[in-house]
Order: sequence, then structure tokens, then C-alpha cells
Amino acid sequence: VQLQASGGGLVQPGGSLKLACAASGNIYDIAYMGWYRQAPGNQREMVALISNTGSTNYADSMKGRFTISRDNARNTMYLQMNSLKPEDTAVYLCNAYVKEDRFGGYRNYWGQGTLVTVSS
Repeated sequence: VQLQASGGGLVQPGGSLKLACAASGNIYDIAYMGWYRQAPGNQREMVALISNTGSTNYADSMKGRFTISRDNARNTMYLQMNSLKPEDTAVYLCNAYVKEDRFGGYRNYWGQGTLVTVSS
């Protein structure tokens, strides 16, 4: 199973970006998917999580600005980021709990990061 994140880039403060994370490989089911971020010198932190039923959870600093969504048919997750601030600058990583067949359990997978830079 591979997770491919995309959509990062340079944006001015107050701007918007939309990230995507596509899962591929042997996938029977994906339970939770999530976005995390890590800025230089900081610990990795949770940004937002979404279940396969659409339940969501956000870090407090992202509530009202970020929206997580997923397309189960495409095994793809999105993160719409609005009102971006310089402190949102980080590498954004995607994460998923994936079941590869009907008999196995869920395994945790990480994708590579996509860099988001918020600067004027």
C-alpha cells in the first residue's frame, strides 16, 4: 500500500491550498485517514482525521479554517486549507489505517510529505 500526497506549495498569508492523498495497492478497506504536519524543529502534530463513515476530528488551531474530506471510491483524502497563516508552514503527511484483505487486520501506513509554505 502506498500513500501519495500532493498539492503543497507556496501561498501568501490568508490564501488557500487543497491537499490530496491517494492510497493505492492492495486495499480492502480504509478505516481512518488523517493529515499530520511537522514544522522544522517541532514535533509531528495531528491536523485532522476522518473515518470511513465521514466522522471528522480537527486540532483546535485548524477548526474553522481546514476541512478534511474523502472519496471512498477513489481511496483519496483531501484537506482544504483556508486563511493560511505563516505558522501553518510545515511538511504535511498523510496517514491511513488499511486492511489489505478480508481476513487480515488494519495496518498503519504513512505517505511522504508535501511541503506547504505560507509566506509573503
